[in-house]
Amino acid sequence: MASTTDPFPRPPLDTAALDAALVRPGGMWHRIEVLPEAGSTNTELAGRARRGAPHGSVLVTEHQTSGRGRLGRGFSTPPRAALTFSLLVRPGVPTARLGWLSALMGVAAVDAVRRVPGVKAALKWPNDVIIPAELRADPGPADGKLAGILSEIDFSSGTADVVVGIGINVSQDRAELPVDTAVSLRGEGFADLDRDALLAAVLGGFEELYTVWTAAGGDAEASGLAAVYQDMCATIGRRVRVHLPGERFLEGTATGVDSEARLLVEGPEGKRALSVGDVVHVRPGS
Repeated sequence: MASTTDPFPRPPLDTAALDAALVRPGGMWHRIEVLPEAGSTNTELAGRARRGAPHGSVLVTEHQTSGRGRLGRGFSTPPRAALTFSLLVRPGVPTARLGWLSALMGVAAVDAVRRVPGVKAALKWPNDVIIPAELRADPGPADGKLAGILSEIDFSSGTADVVVGIGINVSQDRAELPVDTAVSLRGEGFADLDRDALLAAVLGGFEELYTVWTAAGGDAEASGLAAVYQDMCATIGRRVRVHLPGERFLEGTATGVDSEARLLVEGPEGKRALSVGDVVHVRPGS
């Protein structure tokens, strides 16, 4: 455990307290398991899903050594400096609506992060939690990436096993962050960083949103998820430059998301709906 004289202590997660707070009869979460170290919580939990792990399993690691982002991008986190975890769900909704699970996690994460006094987090489509450039501790030209989300779907069991992972930067200093555009709660000036409370808030928010969304058959409009997401998403309403595979680009205005969580971009050639798999990057446009 970190010294009490350390201005940014990094205590371990309290598994017993998390289980007591989140695992209950009739609730969604089966077990909160914390590993001292893991290559990738998504990879580990996906393997467990294939071996029959139950819906509602949550796997957390104190030290992720081979994390995976979109398009195979890798990263690692210092011990106890971030909140890195994955969860397993089997939602039983139409396949076309499964893309909303990353958005659902994003909404839960932003809501939880906003409970830290002064944090002005938002969403960037398709899978980032950001501190918008104008709201950063040192305002500049670029948004700061606070968290990334990765959802993976496996149909090999005959149903959709969906693993949703997230990594939230909590107490890293600048030298410990993977890229220049990344930020942490500590780097944005927030020293009261309780990872137990943050994890409980994210999972509690996810459960609440997921319960309503699945009851509506995965319909984001009917469940209210689409409205909340669009209100939190800083991409919508902006001019964007979308980097497509093959060094192609699309410029226009992001006008919203559709029923399958695809980004709607209005450009010179009309409106296009872009799925996560269609894009390499979404950047601010000119």
